[in-house]
Amino acid sequence: MSFQPLLATLADTQPHHITELAKQLGCLPQQLNMIWQQVPNHLRPLLRQRDGYWQLSRPIAMLPENHSQPNFTLDVQPETESTNTLLAERIHSGKSSHRHIIVAHSQTQGRGRQGRKWQNNLGECLMFSLGWTFDKPQAELLALAPVTALACQQALQALGCPAQIKWPNDLVIGLDKLGGILIESIRKDGKTHAIIGIGINFMQPETQKNITSFQAAATQKHNISTLFGQIIEKLDTVLTQFAEQGFAPFQAAYEAVHRDQHQTVSLLRDNQVICNGRILGISPTGALRLQTAQGEQEIISGEISLRRPEQLSGSLKKYLLLDGGNSRLKWAWVENATINHISHAPYRDLTRLQQEWEEHGTLDTQIIGSAVCGDIKKELVQSRLPYPIEWLTSMPQALGMINHYRNPAEHGADRWFNALGSRKFSQNASVIVSCGTAVTVDAVTADKHYLGGTIMPGFHLMRESLLQRTAQLQRPEGQYYAFPTTTANAISTGMLDAVCGSIMLMHTRLKERCQTPVDIILTGGGANKILEVLPHDFTLTNTVKIIDNLVIYGLINWIKNK
Repeated sequence: MSFQPLLATLADTQPHHITELAKQLGCLPQQLNMIWQQVPNHLRPLLRQRDGYWQLSRPIAMLPENHSQPNFTLDVQPETESTNTLLAERIHSGKSSHRHIIVAHSQTQGRGRQGRKWQNNLGECLMFSLGWTFDKPQAELLALAPVTALACQQALQALGCPAQIKWPNDLVIGLDKLGGILIESIRKDGKTHAIIGIGINFMQPETQKNITSFQAAATQKHNISTLFGQIIEKLDTVLTQFAEQGFAPFQAAYEAVHRDQHQTVSLLRDNQVICNGRILGISPTGALRLQTAQGEQEIISGEISLRRPEQLSGSLKKYLLLDGGNSRLKWAWVENATINHISHAPYRDLTRLQQEWEEHGTLDTQIIGSAVCGDIKKELVQSRLPYPIEWLTSMPQALGMINHYRNPAEHGADRWFNALGSRKFSQNASVIVSCGTAVTVDAVTADKHYLGGTIMPGFHLMRESLLQRTAQLQRPEGQYYAFPTTTANAISTGMLDAVCGSIMLMHTRLKERCQTPVDIILTGGGANKILEVLPHDFTLTNTVKIIDNLVIYGLINWIKNK
């Protein structure tokens, strides 16, 4: 029995009793656990169970198969090759495609502009294709892509997601991509049948290449049904008006949310710069108006890609970024502010680091690191690399963030760069928890004030201290239970409760101070343990995110803006 109907039912994050779930799936309640074991690993930790009720701690991008949308016919597919392809087949077979929507939870051959593949894990991305029939030739619909992007941007903004548009139709937040649109059309029976393919990252994807998500950027929690409904309603309004009046009524609104308006950019074809200039705006037909050395030009999208100068200059500079923790070294190879590869190793054997340098390092690779490991371990790292390492320390302020630590020189660099990295994943006030050899719980306000935080022993240190200092507690490692009845389980539960209690106390303090929503960002090896045992009411009413390699993201933010 497929697990997808179960996930789609739970996607709204509302509690569902197991008898209701079993009835919907046509199975026995005791079979639900077996079905849940089929769920992909990245989604399993989201399940919360209490008093016979199941619910997810945060929404995922899966619509129930019986979902409906006013004024549209809707077809929800658990898996397909491509929703655009399905809609094209419908048109070729003579069936109506106007106001017909095909949603897919998973696509095996999803695609974007210029033949690029669109890839994602189950539940991460809202993917659908919408059909719209126009009584106009294809040449008069060149602005369909930008007007569609505008509709999506307005829907996202209405839900607290500060999206912008990168010409012609990419949805972005800064330099990070939030979503994409692929427009295809078929001319048949004297009409133009447009196929509007839309993909929006709902959860933060596992891929780490300049990608962001609705959940990471939105100021409030919304489930996928709300997001989907808002986008379709806005598309309905905008496309109806566009069919009658063209792009001209939307020109000013588009330019207002155009990320690169009045900026200097480069245009590329096949990864080669073909033109540089300053963007003047968007024409009434949706073309890009560019002021170049040869005068003003209008650019129609086609096979053109647009880049900001910092993106091009970044591609000429490679970085090896180091995160020197107490127990191990983690490093990332970065180019154009994009993580290409991440590795780690214990300090006692850094052979892998040296081998990777021989494979990836170049004369222009700059080595930058953050470390809390001490000078001896820093020297071990340096001995494996041919060029000097620039070790960064905590700073009084950087990237608009003010550090309120009384003496930044004694402030752990990892805590500072965790704070800088957190801004990629939340613009709200945040409690940032790093769970490694030590557990740090830090507070950052929405207006970028790092207020400080607490430090406590990590799980290993807590356990080691107990075993060394007490004669009667020599026990194997236990498990977490709400009411532990063995000494081993009591120790494991006590350690996790101590960490969770510290997090919740800091969350309460920060919320009382700021009077705004406060997110929780977890990083480090113990992050999953913490998420699994935080009270379900707490995780349901607050945004809790696990972000691996947060220090690395902080270093990337620093080099992008230094």
